[in-house]
Amino acid sequence: MKSQKFNVTGMTCSACSARIEKNINKTEGIKEVNVNLLSNSMTVKYDESVLKENDIIKVVVDTGYGANVADTKKSAAKSDDKKTDAQAEFKDMKKRLAISFAFSIPLLYLAMGHMFEWPLPSIFHGDKNAMTFAFTQFLLALPVMITNKKYYTVGFKTLFKGSPNMDSLIAIGTTAAIGYGVFAIYKIGYGLGHMDMEMVMKYSMDLYFESAAIILALITLGKFLEARAKGRTSDAIKKLMDLSPKTALVERNGIEEEIPVEEVVKGDIIVVKPGQSVPVDGIITFGNSSLDESMLTGESIPVEKKAGDKVIGASINKSGYFKFEAQNVGDDTTLSQIIRLVEEASSSKAPISKLADKISSIFVPVVITIAVLATIVWLVLGATFEFALSIGIAVLVISCPCALGLATPTAIMVGTGKGAENGILIKSAEALEIAHQIQTVVMDKTGTITEGKPRVTDMVTNGISETEMLKIAASAEKGSEHPLADAIVEEAKNRNLELYQVKNFQALPGQGLEAEINGKNYYLGNLRLLNEQKININGFGEKSEKLAEEGKTPLYFADEKNVLGIIAVADVVKKTSKKAIQEFEAMGIEVVMLTGDNKKTAEAIRKQLGISRAIAEVLPQDKEREIRKIQEQGRKVAMIGDGINDAPALARADVGIAIGAGTDVAIESADIVLIRSDLLDAVTAVQLSKATIKNIKQNLFWAFIYNVIGIPLAAGVFYVILNWKLNPMFAAGAMSLSSVSVVSNALRLKFFKPVRIVESLEGTKEINETNETKNQKGDSVINKDFTNKSNNNGGNKMNKILTVEGMSCGHCKAAVEKALKNVDGVDNAVVDLNSKTAEVTLSKEVSTEDLTNAVTEAGYEVIEVK
Repeated sequence: MKSQKFNVTGMTCSACSARIEKNINKTEGIKEVNVNLLSNSMTVKYDESVLKENDIIKVVVDTGYGANVADTKKSAAKSDDKKTDAQAEFKDMKKRLAISFAFSIPLLYLAMGHMFEWPLPSIFHGDKNAMTFAFTQFLLALPVMITNKKYYTVGFKTLFKGSPNMDSLIAIGTTAAIGYGVFAIYKIGYGLGHMDMEMVMKYSMDLYFESAAIILALITLGKFLEARAKGRTSDAIKKLMDLSPKTALVERNGIEEEIPVEEVVKGDIIVVKPGQSVPVDGIITFGNSSLDESMLTGESIPVEKKAGDKVIGASINKSGYFKFEAQNVGDDTTLSQIIRLVEEASSSKAPISKLADKISSIFVPVVITIAVLATIVWLVLGATFEFALSIGIAVLVISCPCALGLATPTAIMVGTGKGAENGILIKSAEALEIAHQIQTVVMDKTGTITEGKPRVTDMVTNGISETEMLKIAASAEKGSEHPLADAIVEEAKNRNLELYQVKNFQALPGQGLEAEINGKNYYLGNLRLLNEQKININGFGEKSEKLAEEGKTPLYFADEKNVLGIIAVADVVKKTSKKAIQEFEAMGIEVVMLTGDNKKTAEAIRKQLGISRAIAEVLPQDKEREIRKIQEQGRKVAMIGDGINDAPALARADVGIAIGAGTDVAIESADIVLIRSDLLDAVTAVQLSKATIKNIKQNLFWAFIYNVIGIPLAAGVFYVILNWKLNPMFAAGAMSLSSVSVVSNALRLKFFKPVRIVESLEGTKEINETNETKNQKGDSVINKDFTNKSNNNGGNKMNKILTVEGMSCGHCKAAVEKALKNVDGVDNAVVDLNSKTAEVTLSKEVSTEDLTNAVTEAGYEVIEVK
């Protein structure tokens, strides 16, 4: 089986991509096909012995679209003046939109001027000037039709292929309106030639050029809003490529020479000096250093490297000089693999099915059939050609999917605007639409849950004050470039401490540092440093282990003989992270922490935040694989991250959410960017998605209600009985009214406000605690479900409180409450997820064992009963 990527042109909606997938899947030899609407690409797995590339391209062309083989080896970092297909399409859409409105607005003014008594030149007034009035409208409508010819080429092609879409209805409706307008011009000319002024007046009022032009302009506006999302994918790849050094300093035959990184071959000895980037992957053969791998691993603390250790391309040499042997070059480097993963995940991400397109697949053929049948029926019944034609056009015009086309993009536009107000940058309509389905949120740790910057968290001393220890340590660390050193110096700065003069500063690679201050030698570093210098640990070992278990990095502070204290440094959790995690769980969304950090640190953070599951020590490839594993379980996944290592996972997830303070690559790979780097904004994004989807469904109702009422009227169903006939002008007005209704309803999203479920639960808890106090004093009881009922029941009721482990969401809450309420003697049970407790109100004595068994059988563990 061969996998080949193709570029696809001409797609305008998810119905287009679905139709291509359907026809490709029918072809013999096809194993799998994924069409990506946003990137205008298609990935096909097929049997080479049965099919060739040209055969696949022919199927796409026969379906009504264009296709060509994608050049996967072309550099993504090509010059800025070479636009991608998506960017070129967006530029073309922008041009079409400008031309459409430039001609449609004066056309609308001219057509409606008489009705609203707007000032118009005298040449457009009166029956004698009817030809000028009509022909000018035709000339203004013509550029709008020509610039939007894509609707006609695609619409009529798909119509003739037997699978009409929204473009088909747009093409038929506007063509019929323009065609009838041209017919009216001939009638006006005939009337003027034969002095039939009644005919002239009638047909000068039956011009529908403005309806056709405005329909095209508004539909183009909707398409323009969708097209804005299509220029993103290649930008992420471009930024990834820019990370890799363009040259490498290679030692060949004892001579150092600088060559393009593309010319590096496996086995080359590469020299890396302080401050330089590592060009490819390899193994250190000489020297040692501290490497900043944060751009790839996401972890803020540099890694000490020595001979025999592996180095990763694109990491930065902070200090030291070393040589390494090139192992993975070209497409085999870690960075190249990340680029490939981003490309694959982006191309395989299935476009979401838009509700409007699903409906239109049925609606469009039905409307066309009704219009044709209505015209034929009236002709058979003896009606004039003009009458029958006006019936058919009225059906098409009132059914023309202007409101249908606007239903989704207008709500998306308002929703994305509201997101921006709340610090949420939503980069695609697809992201906003699919976010409401999220069942699992996967979060990176460093820079996402935590601040991404080490800080001093604890200080333990023995025989020296905290202030003095910090002054000496900061004085010594001031000369170091290590992030842990920065944290200590920053803490001293925050405390306004004046630092000492330092002599004989020496960095000890892989251990720490040594410095002379006030005539005395001091050491700051790890346990290896103490062992090397034979310094007595003085019982600090236990405290050090405890700090390490809490996810902190303990640094021993010692003089020449004894350890004087410990300074613990850690990447601290952001203030809002815990609340955001609780909010997700309260919404029934599972939270998973994914990190490249060690298991001990990850476990400490997991316990601190109450996260149900944490996966540690994962490489960039592993993160992407973990996302795929969850998706294979049938769950919709959102990934929240900030590092380059998160880019493949962000692209693979159903919705990728990047922290705004993160790297450019993560931001470009994501669908949603949290500008304020606040995880609570991710909660808001999901809630905004739910509100937007609800609004879209309401919009679709308003878009169709006029059709439900108007199509029978337009078709002349009531003409025979009640003499009611819908003039095409009123049909166009009804169509416009449906658009106004849709836009007005979408504007209601401006009143969206995020809801904090956890805050409301905490508020309820506070009320209950107040009620308990009042109850004890004999005051009134506000919420009987949470209080002891002894006051109202003659003292025959009592409460028990169970501490329950394993509960994490609303489903857990409901399950425990149900299990307890089923126990004989339990009058009521209320679970508080925050405190992990269940309060039961008893009408008679119930044993602790019975209550515990009920909770255990429900799948949870009782820790304590009070």
